[in-house]
Amino acid sequence: MLRGEITTAIRRAVMQELAAVGYGRLSIEAVARRAGVSKTAIYRRWSSKLELVLEVVSAAAGKRLPLPDTGTLQGDLEMLYMIMARALGHPLASQIIPDLLAEAARNPQMAQTLEAALRLNQRTVGGLLIDRAVQRGELPVGADPDAAIDFIVGPLYWRLAIARLPLDPAELPRMAAAVVEALRVACEPPIRDEPGVQLTVGP
Repeated sequence: MLRGEITTAIRRAVMQELAAVGYGRLSIEAVARRAGVSKTAIYRRWSSKLELVLEVVSAAAGKRLPLPDTGTLQGDLEMLYMIMARALGHPLASQIIPDLLAEAARNPQMAQTLEAALRLNQRTVGGLLIDRAVQRGELPVGADPDAAIDFIVGPLYWRLAIARLPLDPAELPRMAAAVVEALRVACEPPIRDEPGVQLTVGP
């Protein structure tokens, strides 16, 4: 195999081993065997199992999503949810994500690396969707993409990756519509008390 083909084979083998046995039981020997390469080929690229898994998983978590402009915020969210639902429902992802979340709770380095990769990707997606919505007049100028992304990805991620409950694709438009309304409320500027007006509670 060529150098690039070897790296690709190793990356694929890591994901397959994570899905099959989890991080705790994953070994460099098993990855090498599945990839059809020597252990030396792996250690030439990564110094340890943790470094190997973090690099491969972070690259997958940070992969940019194709998000065409549908013309509306709700349409953009429906498109995003369809892509996310397909990705999170993939057999590899459905096995790997819960295991890595459990491992990250015990391993601070893994937790920090995964969080950084996910947040960078989420900021990119959130910034794109919110910028479009602001330009269309669907959300006010100054809407915060970092705050908005929790509203955007939270419901679907919780349903599929954490609770691991089935999701009918027919539910996605309703979910997108609910998130649009939540974003409109969340992005409204705060109401300030008028000077000299004192609020009282009770009779």
